[in-house]
Amino acid sequence: MPKVAVITDSNSGITQSQAKEFGIFVLPMPFFINEVTYFEDINLTQEQFYEMLQGGAQIHTSQPSPDSVIQLWDEVLKEYDEIVHIPMSSGLSSSCESAMMLAQDYEGKVQVVNNQRISVTQRQSALDAKLLAAKGMSASQIKDFLEADKFNSSIYIMLDTLYYLKKGGRITPAAAALGTLLKLKPVLQIQGEKLDAFAKSRTVNQGKSIMINAIKKDIENRFGGMTEDKHIWLQIAHTANAEAAESFKEEIVAQFPGYDIHVDPLSLSIACHIGPGSLAFACCRKIEV
Repeated sequence: MPKVAVITDSNSGITQSQAKEFGIFVLPMPFFINEVTYFEDINLTQEQFYEMLQGGAQIHTSQPSPDSVIQLWDEVLKEYDEIVHIPMSSGLSSSCESAMMLAQDYEGKVQVVNNQRISVTQRQSALDAKLLAAKGMSASQIKDFLEADKFNSSIYIMLDTLYYLKKGGRITPAAAALGTLLKLKPVLQIQGEKLDAFAKSRTVNQGKSIMINAIKKDIENRFGGMTEDKHIWLQIAHTANAEAAESFKEEIVAQFPGYDIHVDPLSLSIACHIGPGSLAFACCRKIEV
């Protein structure tokens, strides 16, 4: 049985300390802030990021350099036979495609998973990969399993402000101004490759209801319904909005009694485009092994 290592990136929300606890390796994502390079959870904390973001700093995301990826793989392969590498969604970053190209030189020892997940759903993929490796699957088998499972997840995100979407050029200034005037709380979704508009709400409570109902609909229509075995992981994520996330959890517990619910900050790579104050609700179907 090959000894398989699991690697993901910090978009998963798995911190360096958690990675050691889980037995997973986490590649820190780089950020350029006022032309200075920072690495998430190395020399850039969540608090520092939001302080600079709200202070008007120029922030740009970037994919990990080829050298940093190769260096990590080479170091890990000194101890492991194979690697399963789970980057953020290929639809949201070119880091997945770049890793696939680099893996061609590793004669099958590195398998790059393109299962189009990010944040809390990417985190679950890494944990699932670790479980599959413990069950004796090879890196290639784990890659195939996770890619076949990629659409068994959903994320819905309610924004607090349209300012950062406007700043990044993702909506027009006129649309942002109108949304601000109407005090809209847009709900976005990640289904597969892209971050897309899903619905518009006028209040936080309405936005939360939209997300809860959307997850219920996905579970019923795509994941086999709300069964007694609670075969769905539920996840809440946020951007600098921990208190609201914990309050949201209480509402979700009432709607989904007995379900496992995980709360985590959203990936900073998403946060730089949507800003602070957001709430997200996600789900993943539990794997069967």
